[in-house]
Amino acid sequence: MKIEIKRNAEETTVELSGRLDTTTAPALDKTINGDVEGTKSLILDFKCLEYISSAGLRVLLAAQKKMQKIGSMKVINVCEEVMEVFEMTGFADILVIE
Repeated sequence: MKIEIKRNAEETTVELSGRLDTTTAPALDKTINGDVEGTKSLILDFKCLEYISSAGLRVLLAAQKKMQKIGSMKVINVCEEVMEVFEMTGFADILVIE
């Protein structure tokens, strides 16, 4: 998985590509809990994300809880395969997805 961070004032966009799974989820968790400190709006761009596992879902849930306290979080450009996972797990009802 590749992680790219783009900052604009208090808004941070994190672009993910590849697979978000047990191996790569800790890298995203580290990014969210370290590299995006001070942001009020977190945008996760899944345009190039091909797959997400339960480990990736756990990181998203933790990020959502964190961002609810200090601002907002949304997920954009979700492919059909990842959206199916969100719908089957109920994450489509928890996350803001555009």
